[in-house]
Amino acid sequence: MQQAGRDENGQEQARSPMAEGTEKTAGSAPETQQRRRRAVRCLLGVLTLQITLFGLLAWFVHVHPILPIDIAITRSFQQNQAPWMRNTMLAISYPGNSLLLPALIVLTALFFWLKGFRLEAVLVAGLSTISLLLNLLLKIQVSRPRPTANLIHIVQAAVGYSFPSGHVMAYIAYWGLLFAFGVMLFEGRHWWRTALLTTSVAFVVLIGPSHVYLGDHWASDVLGAYLIGGVLLGLAVGFYLPLKERGVLETPEARASMKGKKSLRSFPTKRWF
Repeated sequence: MQQAGRDENGQEQARSPMAEGTEKTAGSAPETQQRRRRAVRCLLGVLTLQITLFGLLAWFVHVHPILPIDIAITRSFQQNQAPWMRNTMLAISYPGNSLLLPALIVLTALFFWLKGFRLEAVLVAGLSTISLLLNLLLKIQVSRPRPTANLIHIVQAAVGYSFPSGHVMAYIAYWGLLFAFGVMLFEGRHWWRTALLTTSVAFVVLIGPSHVYLGDHWASDVLGAYLIGGVLLGLAVGFYLPLKERGVLETPEARASMKGKKSLRSFPTKRWF
């Protein structure tokens, strides 16, 4: 009897770790879903706030195209006319003024596609296209004129309407998405990852001030572009993560690459949020 009791206790002890593991796995699923719901609610709240602020700003600059605060900010920026400052601002703006940025978009999408990352390729090309079309539509709707030489110093003349800044929206769509990919797809302290993240942040952060300095846009044009461009980027990332987790457009080569290389993060994203 005692031996049977010891056997039963031993079996219970042997089963208990497995039972604990099963309970832990079962309990983690609802917890993960709760975290995801909170993350989605937080993202939607931020995007709603950005859209609201953008709408109010767009209406205000449509009614009041010339704002004293915009003039004051631009004149303050333009006080430093040192050659290094001017050249830096022109260099930051150059990719958007030439065919360099469209070429980078095409080459990046082609690179991802050939490497088997089809979803990323579609997102790079699609987000930049949507950003361009939305910018053109918003410019027509708001119809705000560009800064003029009688108010500020025009370093780089531009044509068309002013609100929101097309350069800022384009840079967020391309460089901002590259930064997001650098965080979501890659891991480790590799020099190329650091260069990608640093370069992307620099272009996104500096493009706004550079166009105010060059007299291309008002500060409110730049602010509006950051708001609506951030909304597009947030929506793109929000759609990308679940699609990536489900393996949409994922090739066998890309799947093997994600598992085989330590520098690439593995999906699904359950542990992320």
